[in-house]
Amino acid sequence: MAGTAVGRTDLSRFNNSWYNPGPRWKVLLWFLTNTVFLNNYLPIPVAIKVFILRLFGAKVGKGVMIKPAVNIKYPWLLEVGNYVWIGEKVWIDNLSQITIGDNVCLSQGAMLLTGNHDYRLPTFDLTTRPITLDEGVWIGAQSVVCPGIRCHSHAVLAVGSVATRPLEAYGIYQGNPAVWVRRREIRTI
Repeated sequence: MAGTAVGRTDLSRFNNSWYNPGPRWKVLLWFLTNTVFLNNYLPIPVAIKVFILRLFGAKVGKGVMIKPAVNIKYPWLLEVGNYVWIGEKVWIDNLSQITIGDNVCLSQGAMLLTGNHDYRLPTFDLTTRPITLDEGVWIGAQSVVCPGIRCHSHAVLAVGSVATRPLEAYGIYQGNPAVWVRRREIRTI
């Protein structure tokens, strides 16, 4: 063993009463609406999904594609640019603001996680930090973007990778934790 653990976790003292994403009625109404219109495999037209997200306070650009089984925690904490692709089974767990720029692709099963817990405290306190995905970012299938991360212009997070630090513009990142592997070159047409 590298050392002796000091202290103990005491989840009986966990308290996140400080966290208030909005009125309870709004949260409950959204959870029901999300289940019916977004987080399922029903053939709901994208225009209806976008309309509902906007109705609940999301800022959604034009030409957005939302595939089946997408789960969005709180649409009023979401901003989506133009021509964004949100793939099947994407989980946008936005306890804090998430901003998605134009031409971003979130591939199947990608997770954007704005919340975590402070493991250093015995009470395991909830922490939240925003996520920003700049223009042209691609988050690969089954990848995770952690709280407080900014993925700069046209960065790529490869399949199954975990972004625990900011991703530089035009960098391709892979692994857990994700590390820079090469520069993204986009051909001109």
